[in-house]
Amino acid sequence: QVQLVESGGGSVQAGGSLRLSCTAYGYIGSTYCMGWFRQAPDKEREEVASIDDYGNTRYADSVKGRFTLSQDNAKNTAYLQMSNLKPEDSGVYSCVLSLACVGGYQHWGRGTVVTVSS
Repeated sequence: QVQLVESGGGSVQAGGSLRLSCTAYGYIGSTYCMGWFRQAPDKEREEVASIDDYGNTRYADSVKGRFTLSQDNAKNTAYLQMSNLKPEDSGVYSCVLSLACVGGYQHWGRGTVVTVSS
């Protein structure tokens, strides 16, 4: 059973920074992709960042240049460094994982709340 546990959410003023962490527990093999979605009230869920098994990253246009996704394979952990945060970045951030990088994201974390005040 794979479990994703997120941490690092919180409240910050606009222009501030936060770092989210997501650790995968259970057997996930050596090939997997991870990412982060966010859900804000009255907005569609958005995939903000992803990283593949080669370490290639992709970002939503709304966060490019401000968010950086990295991972520590030895710890089965992905990190989302968020800088120059804006109020519109507020929402519930959920970590996702795709085993073998096929078939979409099979596993989702419970989410961590990010609140950015103006």
